[in-house]
Amino acid sequence: MKQSDLGIVGLGVMGENLALNFDRNGFAVSGYDLDDTKRENFARRTHAAAPRSLQELVASLRTPRVLLLMVPAGAAVDAVLADLRPLLAAGDIVIDGGNTRFTDTQRRMLELEGTGILYVGAGVSGGEEGALRGPAIMAGGHVQAWPRVKPMLQAIAARAEDGQPCCDWMGPSAAGHYVKMVHNGIEYADMQTICEAYFLMQQLARLQPAEMSEVFAGWNRGELSSYLVGITAEILARTDPETAKPMVDVIVDTAEQKGTGKWASQAALDLGVTAPTIADAVFARTVSAVRAERAAASQVLRGPSLAFAGDREAFVEKIRRALLAAKVCAYAQGFQLLAAADREYAWDLPFGTVAGVWRAGCIIRARLLEDIRRAYVRDPKLANLLLDEHFAAVMADSHQALRDVVAAAAQHGVPVPAFMSALAYYDSYRAARLPANLLQAQRDYFGAHTYQRLDRPGKFHTKWTEA
Repeated sequence: MKQSDLGIVGLGVMGENLALNFDRNGFAVSGYDLDDTKRENFARRTHAAAPRSLQELVASLRTPRVLLLMVPAGAAVDAVLADLRPLLAAGDIVIDGGNTRFTDTQRRMLELEGTGILYVGAGVSGGEEGALRGPAIMAGGHVQAWPRVKPMLQAIAARAEDGQPCCDWMGPSAAGHYVKMVHNGIEYADMQTICEAYFLMQQLARLQPAEMSEVFAGWNRGELSSYLVGITAEILARTDPETAKPMVDVIVDTAEQKGTGKWASQAALDLGVTAPTIADAVFARTVSAVRAERAAASQVLRGPSLAFAGDREAFVEKIRRALLAAKVCAYAQGFQLLAAADREYAWDLPFGTVAGVWRAGCIIRARLLEDIRRAYVRDPKLANLLLDEHFAAVMADSHQALRDVVAAAAQHGVPVPAFMSALAYYDSYRAARLPANLLQAQRDYFGAHTYQRLDRPGKFHTKWTEA
């Protein structure tokens, strides 16, 4: 029997679609799952081998073996690795293609030290459709594995407009899964800002979903062009067949999450990175989850009138520009998260390559990513995306619209936490002086934490109270 090029463990929708993608690109695949039904369905749909055990799966692969784990992140990955280790030899490669927390990838690589087994943490973005037709793939781990897996992974990846595969090497250790985590953090912020744009048009401009669909479709033909803006236009155009109401109006306003946005926010706190728009997008989901409390609070807590007397068309244009400004700030925060990890872990992250990989296949694919890629090609050590000439000009042209939209939202009681935090981030970053001098004096007052002076170096303490 011909041996397979790749073994996939975990035959859910993602695993099965990736198998079809590999097969379409000329790679023979074997697949294994604990679930007999999934194995049978996999064999029937893909016409690939579906061994009944991990031992048979490993035996079906040509050496050195390559295995792709598509099982739920966490304990399931550890369990599969524990079962695989005795079956593998030095030079064999294990790719974790799940939404794994980067610290787990770091730990697993340490645990595999001395075995000769090469571990790759690969962030895969694009959902079910991307897995089948071309995802974005962010690979990292043992660098010796890359020459072997590169042709396979780049073959199945999406292609950007210039033909480049949206798959590349991010760096050693957990660099791949860290980049994927940041991708998801930006995704949270991107989705929240789009939702706030929709909410402002609904609450203040009083547009109907069909009208908003046309607005988003128009935006998707310009500088805001992106996968998320495009699907928003499609969602707002859809009618519920049961009630004939706009589909969006029959969906409960409670958002779920899988944790990657939270991980990105935690990493920002751990590394001392300012990423408020990403964090506020996470908090927006958590407050949406207390729906019953919000309904009760709406009967008790009072706010301003929602009556809006402005020019609707002009206001919608301001929302467009505000959305662009907020999106740029969210990406700037994401790349600051990458830079901080690069300093902490010495991964030598290729920021331009990261932006290039995100141009197609992934959820945050957008026209502006080519501009981001070019920014980091011009200056690989760019301190902040906002300082790039192009994006500084974008913000110069759009920050006033963001201010006007945030002010209107505040005056009329419409919650827009991501827009507000993006504006605060922009204004804080451009401030030559902040009130942290008073804060440091407070810390010195109650805790003798000392402070620095403007007029001479050193650490100082003041005795603020008389004995």
